[in-house]
Amino acid sequence: MHPWEGLEEAVAIADAGSFVGAARLLGVSTSHVSRSVLRLEERLNLILFNRTTRTVSQTEAGRGFIDQARRLIQERDELLAFAVGDGEPRGELRVTCSIAMGERFVAPILGEFADRHPGLSVVLDLTNRVVDIIAEGYDLAIRTSQTGDPRLASQAIASRALITAASPAYLTARAAPRRVDDLAGHECLAGTTPNWHFLERGMPRVVTPRGRWRCNSGTAVLDAALAGRGICQLPEFYLRAPIAEGRLQALLEDCRAEPEPIWLVSPLRRQLQPKVLRLSLLLGERLQPALSGA
Repeated sequence: MHPWEGLEEAVAIADAGSFVGAARLLGVSTSHVSRSVLRLEERLNLILFNRTTRTVSQTEAGRGFIDQARRLIQERDELLAFAVGDGEPRGELRVTCSIAMGERFVAPILGEFADRHPGLSVVLDLTNRVVDIIAEGYDLAIRTSQTGDPRLASQAIASRALITAASPAYLTARAAPRRVDDLAGHECLAGTTPNWHFLERGMPRVVTPRGRWRCNSGTAVLDAALAGRGICQLPEFYLRAPIAEGRLQALLEDCRAEPEPIWLVSPLRRQLQPKVLRLSLLLGERLQPALSGA
């Protein structure tokens, strides 16, 4: 009995939604698929599928097992392709990123990457949640904080500047802050990040903004600042156009923090896969100019 027996059949059933569909995908008989999966379930002492005369669905335990089996098969195929000198990315590439950066900058780059490699399918999951990329099966994460997890590899691929700003209407009613400590007397519009970052006398300074308004959307924070509700601190790509148009005014520029790095994070066992290597190179080439408006 081959140790891989049943794995491809189980994944094909999950993908096709039926034993018949799996047989078509694999080019084998339905009875072969059924026997292979039954033997796999016996070896595992685990039921992978709920079967009725009309439907087939994954069990809860089966879903987790099949997800891992799918990735093993993809990684096996990629390794074999790489070993014979092909190296063409294939299979599924799963990437997670924050919503704003992903929508504006990462999605177009991933779209171009998918166009270049027709054997690859791409999943981009946009969330402001810090994802456990190993437990949830991601190949790459794009983050603004470095991980200390020894299971993960990280590299800085870009950076983004943080700018503090308010609308002229707000600053007409209240004097502009001249020092970081002056923010204590202002309405601060807090976003996803609980702290604001500055540089005073060459030393990093971190403050927790106080105010009556908070939202985990940078776009909503920007809208509140434009409406004159207070002071915001956001990545430069949000504020570049409103400041240039005079709708917002940059504040505390002499205290602006150093640009924060943007990290590409991947599980150690996946960082040398062709799909991960090639996307890492493309992101390193394209992301910084996009963020800088070049």
